[in-house]
Formats: sequence, C-alpha cells, structure tokens
Amino acid sequence: MKFGIFMAPFHRAGENPTLCFERDLELIEWLDRTGYNEVFIGEHHSSGWEIISSPDIFIAAAAGRTRRIMLGAGVVSVPYHHPFNIANRYALLDHLTRGRVMLGCGPGALAADAHMLGIDTTQQRRRMIEGVKAIMRLFTEEGGITLDGSYFRLNDAHLQVKPYQQPHLPIFVANTISPSGMVAAGELGCGVLSVAAFATGGLEGLPKRWAVAEESAAEHGKTVSRANWRMVMPIHLADSKKEALDDIREGGNAWIQDYFIDTLGAKIQFEEYPGQPREELTVERMVARGGAIVGTPDDAIARIREVQQASGGFGGLLGLAHEWASREKTLRSYELFARYVMPRFQGTVAEIEYSQRWAAAQRDMLFNKSVAGIMTAMNDYKQHREALGEKPSEIADQPITRVRP
Repeated sequence: MKFGIFMAPFHRAGENPTLCFERDLELIEWLDRTGYNEVFIGEHHSSGWEIISSPDIFIAAAAGRTRRIMLGAGVVSVPYHHPFNIANRYALLDHLTRGRVMLGCGPGALAADAHMLGIDTTQQRRRMIEGVKAIMRLFTEEGGITLDGSYFRLNDAHLQVKPYQQPHLPIFVANTISPSGMVAAGELGCGVLSVAAFATGGLEGLPKRWAVAEESAAEHGKTVSRANWRMVMPIHLADSKKEALDDIREGGNAWIQDYFIDTLGAKIQFEEYPGQPREELTVERMVARGGAIVGTPDDAIARIREVQQASGGFGGLLGLAHEWASREKTLRSYELFARYVMPRFQGTVAEIEYSQRWAAAQRDMLFNKSVAGIMTAMNDYKQHREALGEKPSEIADQPITRVRP
C-alpha cells in the first residue's frame, strides 16, 4: 500500500500566505525524509482557506527540495484550462523530476471558482472527461490531433516532448459524493482519488462505489485497478486518543464550522437531522461517525484494516493535510504514522518481528553457544601466554555467567 497526503491545503483565512506556502513545502520535505510515497496538491482560486492556485508551479518548487516522493496535482480543475496546456506543462514537469509527477484531474470543487470564470457548473464534469481524453491522446498519439471540442479546439496538435514516464504519467480523477468521479474513472481507465471516501454512506458504500467504476470501464472497453484507488481522509495521531482529540479540537471545529459550513454552505454534509445547530457539528462527531482517523497508531492500523476489509481492497491512503494542530504535533503525527502504521501495510517489519521471536525462542541454546565461544577464546589466550612462560591476565580465569545489558 502507498501512503501520502492530499494537500488542499487548508489554512485559516487571514494568515500570511507566504508563510503558509513555506510550511506546506517544509511538510512535503518532512514526508520525503520519513518515507511517504506521494503527495497530491490542489488547485483553488477563492473562498480563503485553500490558497494554492497552480499545482504545477508548486510541484516544481517542491521537486527541488525533495529526492524521491511522487508529486501530483490533486487536482487540476480541467475545465479551467485548455487541455493542450495541461498536457504540455505536466509532460515538462515529468522530465524535470525524472518521472516523479502524477496528474490528478477534476471538474473543479469550488462553485466560486467556476462562477468567476463564467463556467456553467452543470457542464463541469462532462468537460473534465472531454479534456482528460484529449490530454491522454496528446500524451500517447504520434502526429497531429484535430478536435472540435465543446470548450476548446485542437488543430493538428501534438506535443514536442512526450512525458518521461511511458506510456504516460499516472492519471487520477477525483471522486467525492456523487458517482460521477467513479463513472469518469471507468470511462477513462484511470485511477481514483476518493476524497471524503466514507464520510458519507459509511464503509458499506465503498464496494458500491468501486462497482460503479468497474461497470463504467466495462461499458467503455477500459479496465480499472484497485491498486490505483486512493482513499483520502483526515488523520491525526498521538500517544493517546484523548491527546489526539485535544490536539485538533479547536482547529478541527474551525475547519468544519468556519469553512465548510459558514463559507461553503456545506452543512448538509454534516447534519444528522434538519436544523441541527452549527455548534453541534464538531470534529468529535466527525470522528465518531468514522470520517477521520484520530487516535493512536494502533487505532489507525485497526481502522485501515477495517476499511480494507469493507472495501475489498485499495492501493493507497492519503491523509487530508491539515493545520488543525500545532506545528510540532502535526509533524509528530506524520512521524508516528510513518514509524508504526505504514510498515504494517508495506511488509517491512514482518521479518524483523519473526527474527526477534525466533531469537527469543532459542535464547538458552544461543546463549550457551555464545558462552562456549567466549570460554574457548579465553582458554586459547591463557594457553598462549603460558606457552610464552608468562602469567595470563586474571581476566582469563573470570567465570562467564551472563551478559550484562
């Protein structure tokens, strides 16, 4: 399983954006050092909290400060751009990073963005599929491509430089509440970024979502792979569940109430009954309903296994990047996850644990062998000194009964 983050990012309105960007880059550096596999970076243009407007520029900056982590758009709002420009920019990035780039695509998440650009929100999903199909053709086809699209034209178009990764860099589409993302993934034959994967509908909805992708793929002569299915959810770890909740309570409530409810009007996603007071829509309630992993590393391991079982399997888990805790506690959370959670799903500790159990089971026999070796060496030394007519050191007569720690 692959692990990483989905960086919207979320920063409270009113903060210095330059410092916010720097913290985001430093976080990606930290993830690179601690062994995470990938990061997806969002595109937003309004509403105050999600302030990266160009994933490709941000990826270019992050690439120069990292060594191995994969860097993806999470996501490019395809209807906002000409597909030819998207294809060219990400093919270039793929070369500059020697194949560390992924292309996540979506229709555009914020209605305010589409409004400013004069885009009809009812046409965004259709335009996204149309645009991604053009990008895939530009990535893979030789010679000119001519298309008279609904919102763009291509006349004998081709990329001078194809992507570094062949046949092309990994492509994902975003899926949120509606089934449109899964339908698109099947039609395009690409990966899925399930944002808020089971905050609505619970675990029982996951197999149904994947079935939609498979049905759509079969209808369009494509295939989809669970290995390219990424689950996205908020995660915060500490030494106890109480500590973890205490860490994020104030910041998490601000994220839910100030941003999603007061700014985006998304109260319907959190209500359990009509007219529920804003103050009752809290991070504790979100955690209790399974919309986030908040607790200890053991809690995270148990929850991921539960999701694996319920979903039928998926290829990666992305933490929804937050600044809902202090900087120090946020970095420690990512470190705890890398040290204790990721290895359980990547096969890196099983043999170590086997070796420890094996040595413990054989400890008496192995200790006796060790003592025999030490005694042999001491006797050899004693005999050598005596052969030279010298008195051996007293250490040669010291009994060996145990090894001190």
